[in-house]
Amino acid sequence: MERTLSYIDAIREATDQEMARDRSVVIFGLDVDDPKAIQGTTRGLLEKYGPERVFGTPLSEDAMTGVAIGMALAGLRPIHVHIRMDFMLLAMNQLVNIAAKSRYMYGGQVNVPMVVRCMIGKSWGQGAQHSQGLQSLFMHIPGLKVVAPTNPYDAKGCLIQAIRDGDPVIYVEHRILHFQKGVVPESEYVVPAGKARVLAQGEDITLVGISYMVLECLRARDYLASTGIDAEVIDPVWLSPLDIDTIVKSARKTGRLCVVDNGWTACGVGAEIVSQVIERLQHDRHVAVQRLGYAPVACPPAPVLEELYYPNARTIASTAYDLVKGGKNDWLPQERKDLAEFEFRGPF
Repeated sequence: MERTLSYIDAIREATDQEMARDRSVVIFGLDVDDPKAIQGTTRGLLEKYGPERVFGTPLSEDAMTGVAIGMALAGLRPIHVHIRMDFMLLAMNQLVNIAAKSRYMYGGQVNVPMVVRCMIGKSWGQGAQHSQGLQSLFMHIPGLKVVAPTNPYDAKGCLIQAIRDGDPVIYVEHRILHFQKGVVPESEYVVPAGKARVLAQGEDITLVGISYMVLECLRARDYLASTGIDAEVIDPVWLSPLDIDTIVKSARKTGRLCVVDNGWTACGVGAEIVSQVIERLQHDRHVAVQRLGYAPVACPPAPVLEELYYPNARTIASTAYDLVKGGKNDWLPQERKDLAEFEFRGPF
């Protein structure tokens, strides 16, 4: 019988199973031991494994990231929880110059097996410094792996894979995804790095969503179907290493590609995917392309402005419609209640 879990419970179960399997796995970070337990993802772990393996930390991102790196170099497998990706900017030297480069600098004699959990995305008006999606910054760095699971099955399997990996992994969680539910096996399993998922087959256009935008792409597909447009939807899952082959194969078939990111379009994930696709296909297939992402300003706190700031199923569908039909057609589907956006259940 299939078992359904939330994204939150899938993360908690993956952590629990790995801590039970391997005593070198520890988890720590701001509010990890708080009663709210990082949306519930660490609930019960302190009681089960004790304060030596589960503990809260001071508000000092740079220092605590250094602690995680030291643990990893000394043989532990730390999971360091950053409540928001925004604050990882305070630890960039630790992540970019030490965690990412140590294996190379020491000739492969050491590994840095650590996971950095971080949350991104819109919510209840958190504004410019608490809503950023900076995943493309970390994709740029050799030595770091980046994963952004969008469903409970992948949330569990990707976290187990990340914990067992020998390199530092940036594990990206969109806060709206925390409340999604799906089928999750009780047994341990991994979702291997570098393999995308084709979630829906289509012939007319390829939609690639990053993190939560996968859900918006699936809803956009339903809007497009009402016009006779058949969209293929791809979830990259792992952003680094990136399974560009699956995306290229789809774009070759459809001849049109729209990448929707949880971040700004300039130098973003969409820019990287589009450029790689064009490089691969430039001599044998013309592909019409479009990137969507945050508006090129800081995130506004007002909900009415948030609606204009982020892509949604209707704006994705409108953009895809123009790519298929050619030119600017000014088509925007009427909102359907069955395709409404999910609401975030904050606060932390």
